[in-house]
Amino acid sequence: MSQDLMNYDRMTQMALRGVIRDAIRRVIREGKLPGAHHFYISFLTRYPGVDIDEGLLAKYPEEITIVLEHQFWDLKAHDESFEVTLKFGGVPKYLSVPYVAITRFHDPSVGFAMQFDPPEEMQDKQDSPPTLARLKLETTKTKQQAKQKPRVSLAKKTTATRPKKNKLKKNQQDKAEPQKDAPADAKPNSKNDEANKIVSLDAFRKK
Repeated sequence: MSQDLMNYDRMTQMALRGVIRDAIRRVIREGKLPGAHHFYISFLTRYPGVDIDEGLLAKYPEEITIVLEHQFWDLKAHDESFEVTLKFGGVPKYLSVPYVAITRFHDPSVGFAMQFDPPEEMQDKQDSPPTLARLKLETTKTKQQAKQKPRVSLAKKTTATRPKKNKLKKNQQDKAEPQKDAPADAKPNSKNDEANKIVSLDAFRKK
C-alpha cells in the first residue's frame, strides 16, 4: 500500500471537528439546545490558543470536560474556535477553545460521540522536553556510580587476595619438599600429577 501523502486521516478529523462547530452554531441560532440534546465537550487545557481561568487550569492541568445544557452564556462559534461562559462552583468562568484542542464530543441524548487523536503539536510539547531531561539526569547518575563502584571493589579485592597468594605458595613448597626424599627408581603417577595440576589451576582461576 502506498504512503498517504494526502494525510486523509488528519483531514477527516478536521472535518469531524466541523460537526461540533455546526452543532454549536445551530444552538446559537435557536437560542437553546433543541429537545433533550446536550453536549459534553472534552478539551486539552494547555493547548495553544485555549483561554481558561487560572484556577481551572491548576485543577485540570491536562484535560477538562464541560457540559452545555441548561446554564451557559455568551456562546459564540468562530471558524477555528468557540467561546462560552459557564459556572464552576457557582462562579462564572469564561472559556475560549480551538476546535483542534477538543479530544471528545458526546451527545448522550442520542448516543452520539466522536473521539479525536491528540494534536501532534501538543504531543511534541508535552513529551519531548521531560523525556530528554530525564534521560540526561539518569545518564549522569549512571556515569557517577560507574566511576565510584570500581574503586571500592578493587581496594577490597587487593587486601583480601595477597594473604591467599602467600598461603598458596607456602602450601606448594610444603608439598614439593617431601618429593626430594622419594626413591630414585620411583615412577611418577601421571594420573595424580594431572589431577594436581587441574586442582591448582582451578584454584588459581578462582582467585
